[in-house]
Amino acid sequence: METMHELIPFAKEMLSQKPNRKMVKLYMLGSVLAFFGVVIGLVETVCSPFTSQGMLDEEKKPTPTREQMLAQKQEDLILEKSKKAVGTQRALVTRQHAS
Repeated sequence: METMHELIPFAKEMLSQKPNRKMVKLYMLGSVLAFFGVVIGLVETVCSPFTSQGMLDEEKKPTPTREQMLAQKQEDLILEKSKKAVGTQRALVTRQHAS
């Protein structure tokens, strides 16, 4: 409310000085953008309970089956073995060059 009490005298002062068209357009643009910001904020606040429920439904994923868990473990083992092989090859190459 404080800004509204400051805005009214400011608007009266601007009208008494007869500002040029560019300044009026700039103030109108700022006012319209501020108004849209307020409207978007209100819409987001009103609609947030509905969107949060939808997010909760998406977070509930079915638990993986045993076959899926075994397949994931096999993939992880293959990745670990490939990483170890690259590491040992690099160590051998480094030793050859260092000696």
